[in-house]
Amino acid sequence: MSDHLPPAHPPVKEQKIGVLLLNLGTPDATDYWSVRRYLKEFLSDPRVIETPKWLWWPLLNLVILSVRPQKSGHAYAQIWDKEENASPLLVITRKQTAALAERMAGHDNVVVDFAMRYGNPSTKSVLEKMQAEGCTKILLVPLYPQNSATTTATANDKAFDVLKTMRRQPAVRTMPAYFEDPKYIETLGNSIRDGVAALDFEPDLVITSYHGMPVTYLERGDVYHCQCYKTTRLVQEYLGWPKDKLMVTFQSRFGPTKWLEPYTDKTLEALPGKGVKKVAILAPAFSADCIETLEEISMEGRDTFLEAGGENFAYIPCLNDSAGGMDMIEDMVRRELAGWL
Repeated sequence: MSDHLPPAHPPVKEQKIGVLLLNLGTPDATDYWSVRRYLKEFLSDPRVIETPKWLWWPLLNLVILSVRPQKSGHAYAQIWDKEENASPLLVITRKQTAALAERMAGHDNVVVDFAMRYGNPSTKSVLEKMQAEGCTKILLVPLYPQNSATTTATANDKAFDVLKTMRRQPAVRTMPAYFEDPKYIETLGNSIRDGVAALDFEPDLVITSYHGMPVTYLERGDVYHCQCYKTTRLVQEYLGWPKDKLMVTFQSRFGPTKWLEPYTDKTLEALPGKGVKKVAILAPAFSADCIETLEEISMEGRDTFLEAGGENFAYIPCLNDSAGGMDMIEDMVRRELAGWL
């Protein structure tokens, strides 16, 4: 490639294709300042908090960031991977990246990496590294099954912000949401069936708990709510279960505004009084287990249900880096790379 270059010209790298997995993010540690830095970046994103800045910023900086880091830090400490000294989300996303890279090893010109929308490794640092490695084409892979401005859009936004600063800009593709992709429905359905079969009890109800959002976001046109319901409906049809066997709820609400209902915590609290004493629950909006699944659902949700009179509670893990989960990601990535490979 360098045969016809003028003397002293920098070496020209072999052109490569980048595959960049994008996830939400995590603090670097569980201490106050680490969690505060992470929360500040996360809660300063106008895609996540659509409250006018003049109203939100004083509340965020003077109140929320003074008290919430302690609470969140304690929650992170409950699930922190001591061996890796990192959050489960970071550990699992790293494993997903390594597994996908191994599966793509037959293509010497493909570089697989991951970045976080908030925290480290930052989207900026990884995109700049990919460019330095010779990536002239990059596929952005937001690891969110259902599309939302608060997840898919802001992950892509961050990448586009970096691309705007590049003089030698690579060609870019973005992988679409996969909430109804047949391979995803099959993989998710199999994980639910296998998860339930492994239990020592038969659940009266299986709950699909999705991350929530303010109702106003739905009213402004966010498609997330509808896609969550469609995912659960398609899984129910794939499994051949009756409609009342699977239920949709929404978790992780924040602040006094009305969020998507029914709320997961309130549902878990009410079910035993309705005679539903055995439940299994999973979180299909997450591609990797994290604080919202391992602490909020598997720990807090369990306590809420059992204290209300429930008898059996089980959490079914996310797809993570399981063989089925990685088959699905590989299948979608190869499809989106068509014409490039």
